[in-house]
Amino acid sequence: MRVHILGVCGTFMGGIAAIAKEAGHDVSGADQNVYPPMSTQLEALGIALVDGYEAPIDARVESVVVGNALSRGKPVVEALLNSGRAYSSGPQWLAEHVLRDKWVLAVSGTHGKTTTTSMLAWILEHAGLKPGFLIGGVPTNFGISARLGASKYFVVEADEYDTAFFDKRAKFVHYRPRTLIVNNIEYDHADIYGDVEAIIWQFHQLLRTVPGNGLIVANGKDENIERLFKRGVWTPRATFSASDSAARWYGAYDSIGAESRFSIFEQGTARGSGRWSLLGQHNLENALAAVAAAGHVGVAPGTALEALASFKGVKRRLELRGTFAGVVLYEDFAHHPTAIARTLQALRSRAPSQRIVAVMEPRSNTMRMGVHRDTLHASFTGADRVFVLGAPDLGFDPSEALAPLGKRLVVAADVQALLERLLDELVPGDHVVLMSNGSFQGLPKLLEQALGRPPASK
Repeated sequence: MRVHILGVCGTFMGGIAAIAKEAGHDVSGADQNVYPPMSTQLEALGIALVDGYEAPIDARVESVVVGNALSRGKPVVEALLNSGRAYSSGPQWLAEHVLRDKWVLAVSGTHGKTTTTSMLAWILEHAGLKPGFLIGGVPTNFGISARLGASKYFVVEADEYDTAFFDKRAKFVHYRPRTLIVNNIEYDHADIYGDVEAIIWQFHQLLRTVPGNGLIVANGKDENIERLFKRGVWTPRATFSASDSAARWYGAYDSIGAESRFSIFEQGTARGSGRWSLLGQHNLENALAAVAAAGHVGVAPGTALEALASFKGVKRRLELRGTFAGVVLYEDFAHHPTAIARTLQALRSRAPSQRIVAVMEPRSNTMRMGVHRDTLHASFTGADRVFVLGAPDLGFDPSEALAPLGKRLVVAADVQALLERLLDELVPGDHVVLMSNGSFQGLPKLLEQALGRPPASK
């Protein structure tokens, strides 16, 4: 089949392209501003890319897949609709051509989806189950975000964002999971949903698709998940928590350091101890969810813990970039107050006496709209210094919203000014975390180059 993907350079749609190619389809794609690394990854797979949407879609294409970045009014969309040819969304294509014959393990929630999906896929891989997967990031263990796999199991990051311009349901309603993780539910995607009730409604539609012989693995200490379940649930549940020992799956750190150790319990019974280099209680909860979901397909807790010991994390999820002139640099995807707070708490556990410097770009649609302006300052409690990139089109004034931070706060109008302020202040021993759900306008690389690596020891 000839498949052409509009919006192919997004992580999700790029994953669809890779899976379609692996499945034997002839795949091409188009996007605006085609650039590495996604462009080079796709070209390496033999996927023909078109930069921009001006070129007409080849008449030989049998399946047009439309990404949710495209909307009515765009010439390519109008031409597609006027042509009368068939089209589908990415989630719909995945469901019809890949997932219909699979045991789907889906990972949903406001926070932690990418890391938990990566953990779960790695556990199944370590257990020899050869799963397929589609992840909204790049797990270091695999080095790719998607693959078809060689078994009946498929692990998918189940996003609540809308599907396409013609399908305003959440993406995840297409996936029909047998095993479902619900990490947490908070208000996000304010450009799509008016309030948290609208998000809970979408999760309710997802729960309606999980069979009675499936399993829902859910955070046991989340009020919105409890509200979700009160609307109706028809599937057995298993709870997890790193703060409530009454949850079916409970975990606690035994020691925290460069290599932390933790223990897990199922209904009060010890199931083993694990070790890893990851940080934070949130990651321990991600691990508990992954262990519980893997157990549903027969993977023993001991095997899951072995896999987690070799789990290397995910790109841009509190990823250590290196040490530059004595300054330790991390990069993180955090773009919601809860995620920011958890990232800083995790980093504090690693560096209890060092200065922690948080550098944030308010880039998500929800953040830019100012939805979190009244609660954002509290998320930086764990930082000694806070730098924020301002922008003239932000829907709020970061200096005003973050004023409670007092002298800890610096707001810069552009990346160059932000870089100069950082270089003026950073000293050896500082732990700096750069937080953005985008490229941060190249700041991570600029900061690395400006600090410079120390000469290698001989």
